[in-house]
Amino acid sequence: MGNSLSVEGLHAGYGAVKVLSGIDMSVRHGETAALLGTNGNGKSTLLKCLTGQIRPSKGRITATIDGQTHDLSALSTEAIVALGIALVPEGRRLFPKLTVDENLTLGAMPKKARAGMEERRAFCFEAFPRLKERRRQLAGSMSGGEQQMLAFGRALMSAPKILLVDEPSVGLAPILVARMIDKIAELKAALGLTVLMAEQNFNQAIRIADRGYVLVHGEIAHAAEDAASLKANDVVRRLYLGVD
Repeated sequence: MGNSLSVEGLHAGYGAVKVLSGIDMSVRHGETAALLGTNGNGKSTLLKCLTGQIRPSKGRITATIDGQTHDLSALSTEAIVALGIALVPEGRRLFPKLTVDENLTLGAMPKKARAGMEERRAFCFEAFPRLKERRRQLAGSMSGGEQQMLAFGRALMSAPKILLVDEPSVGLAPILVARMIDKIAELKAALGLTVLMAEQNFNQAIRIADRGYVLVHGEIAHAAEDAASLKANDVVRRLYLGVD
């Protein structure tokens, strides 16, 4: 039974401001799809639509979880998380005055996630040993890299089947960016996740992406079925590789 996402003819924005126009895309079971685009092109807006934070003005969003299809556009954010879809948001969005342990516990709020909470906490500490060292520390006093680890850990505590990751490289030193991208690949393999990663750092994203989409001015400018064709595309070469 598979876990996948499908977006058809999606239009969305903020009031009278239109951001996304006619988005068609999918993320197949067990793959990592990269959503590429520079700042302001709609990546975060699309992820907010997928998680019920923004209601599309037109179009359809469906998720298949364990072989059963759900219409996400009709569900609340809480219901979407409960299905098994978790978001690692841009900027981490942690609770700064709560400890590492407390932030992780809050990630396990969905009813189905509570039974195995301690097992998933142990997994998070194994995946991110620094979190175990800092488990009693306030999240707001941690470094940017440590906070990003905690943001991933909090998402994993909800027992996701589909993981959405928004700009994991933002605010991190280059060496930490590479490590975090590698960790996404490790987590996908270890937990059998389906991953959609929004990222503007093309060279890092392409290392782990099975395929991808390029978002320009709220529209899909290019859809690539594999990493090689994504890298060879003229739009990608101009915007990300500096090749005319």
